[in-house]
Amino acid sequence: MRELFKGPDGKNRCEWCKVTNEYLDYHDMEWGFPVKDDYRLFEKLCLEGFQSGLSWRTILAKRENFREAFYDFDFERIARFTSRDVERLLKNKGIIRHRGKIEAVINNAKCVQELIKREGSLARFVWRYEPAIKPLPGAQAVSTSDESIALSKELKKQGWKFVGPTTVYAFMQAMGLVNDHGKGCVIRKKVELTRGRFKCP
Repeated sequence: MRELFKGPDGKNRCEWCKVTNEYLDYHDMEWGFPVKDDYRLFEKLCLEGFQSGLSWRTILAKRENFREAFYDFDFERIARFTSRDVERLLKNKGIIRHRGKIEAVINNAKCVQELIKREGSLARFVWRYEPAIKPLPGAQAVSTSDESIALSKELKKQGWKFVGPTTVYAFMQAMGLVNDHGKGCVIRKKVELTRGRFKCP
């Protein structure tokens, strides 16, 4: 069973969010709540790609810098980025200056445009991969799932970069496709209630 800790209000939460106040806020307000906005979904896929080999704490601390640098992850605008934009971003000390990851965001912006033409929305596409069977509360000691492997494979087939199964699973956890809050976590029920009211695109 996943470990819990008592938050400032005395209520149990997932242990991972005790590291910083930023984690606590992210855990309580965002992580696991379902999202269907295409721009936020695209942003999260990009940020999870930047996280590869790093900690989420590093990315979260720089998230506003990323949003400014990538125009709030407006993929229509990012898709028009050129090599000059890549060089500009590589000089931006507020983000992760990794050429491959920066170029992947531009590549993926073009890919998501094509996906939306075919599917109608990014949300409609990714929510097809919501697991039919809910994971056991607190039992998630894994970093991938059958669904994340399938989604990763399909995205790669469509030309996306930095979307491996582990990256995609973290995306699914954060965007509410699965509720991985531990059993006994005060936020788990809130997420489940929100998921119950959520209408898939």
